[in-house]
Amino acid sequence: MNHLANLTRLASNLLIGLAGLGLVAMTAIVSWQVFGRFILNSSPSWSEQAALTLMIWFVTLAAAVGVREGFHIRITAVEDAVSPGIRKAMQVLAELVVGGIGAAMLFWGGDLVIRTWGHVIPSLGLSRGFAYLGIPLAGGLIVLFTLERILKTLAGPAAAEKDVV
Repeated sequence: MNHLANLTRLASNLLIGLAGLGLVAMTAIVSWQVFGRFILNSSPSWSEQAALTLMIWFVTLAAAVGVREGFHIRITAVEDAVSPGIRKAMQVLAELVVGGIGAAMLFWGGDLVIRTWGHVIPSLGLSRGFAYLGIPLAGGLIVLFTLERILKTLAGPAAAEKDVV
């Protein structure tokens, strides 16, 4: 369990850094687009597609990190009102739902990448499939991060506290 936690912690830190860089790059690109449009009267042709491609990547990667770090919104009113055994079962069930969504992203996102790989984004010269590649990658990471969370839940609170850095 510790090896998995160390691996996912490293992946999480790397992904949040990459997502942050993507957000900064997208902000710079959009700023340049606005400057070009309103000041120079000549907006760069590549800027909109570049910003959209970056957004797909950083949003999906950050969403995967959110699964590992547990910072997605969650309502626990019912969970808090039940016995510990039922609470654990509810947590595992919720994680299985999230993992299923990650698996769907992996499967259908992968299909989307395959179907669009031959299409080129004219203004960037990149494959449209590459633009969508962040979706199945994030889906696979969501499945991995969900597995880790399920194992922590089943191991109990003592295991979860050991992994906190």
